[in-house]
Amino acid sequence: MVSATEGVASLTVARRDHGTGFTVWVRLLRPRQWIKNIFILAPLLFSGRALDGGAQLRAAAAFAVFCLLASGVYAFNDVIDRESDRAHPLKRSRPVAAGAIPVSGAMVTALALVCVSVALAFAVAPGVGAIAVAYLAINVLYGLVLKRVVIVDVFAIASFFVLRLLAGAAAVRVQPSVWLLLCGGLLALYLGFAKRRHELVLLGDGSSDHRAVLSQYTTGFLDQLSVVLLAVTIVSYIMYTVESPTSQAVGSQALSYSTVFVLYGVFRYLYLVHRHEGGNPAETLLTDRSLLAAGVLWVVYCAVVIYRPFS
Repeated sequence: MVSATEGVASLTVARRDHGTGFTVWVRLLRPRQWIKNIFILAPLLFSGRALDGGAQLRAAAAFAVFCLLASGVYAFNDVIDRESDRAHPLKRSRPVAAGAIPVSGAMVTALALVCVSVALAFAVAPGVGAIAVAYLAINVLYGLVLKRVVIVDVFAIASFFVLRLLAGAAAVRVQPSVWLLLCGGLLALYLGFAKRRHELVLLGDGSSDHRAVLSQYTTGFLDQLSVVLLAVTIVSYIMYTVESPTSQAVGSQALSYSTVFVLYGVFRYLYLVHRHEGGNPAETLLTDRSLLAAGVLWVVYCAVVIYRPFS
């Protein structure tokens, strides 16, 4: 039986090992994960409105709104998942799981961020506000129920990326291409199932202690899903580059050549997952230079093709 003195000592050690003060709260909000919100900026780039000052401001505001909203959701999820996080070799260092931030403090932070971000979302545009509410609702449902339902758990995660695309389109006041939505959703499914595979291999027999749904997956099944999703994602992107209003506005096949960057990116990520280095897509993009370079080159190439600055 652990005494009160030992409990306090353990908490003190946890706080010393995992940081104190400002840095701990920053880690709770996970700003590195904000890179996922780059999906919000995709409609701005591909709509041809990236040079419109008003569209730029609204897209940037929507991006900021979803950063705040995502941080609020992360804080909430850290409270809900604190016990299972302690069974994960990396996530056990999260501030709530490690005892560096009290549950009450994390919940108050989550509530404040959610309220502020939703209010700002409606200020940007009613459509952005409605999408922010849907994003929040699905996140709560995911944290409480959907994360325990095999396959549906990853579909829920993929829906967050589709909602980001819709929010970006609503912010810049354009109709999103169905091919763009398909590309975003299918890519998110591919990344989500690849992440499940990484967790399954990394945690081994203890995987279900961290995430119960992992006991219903096998690496063979996840590998098959990755192959299928990889194929349909690439086909959808190719269709977008030849059939979307953006490609028609370009007036040539130049946009379709950007597929080479997409191919390299998804293949590189698959390679990293099988080397047990690509568990978190956001972290992988920020830390793998080859993958980051492919992403930057893809954006630059698409921008040059769409806006033709040298013509």
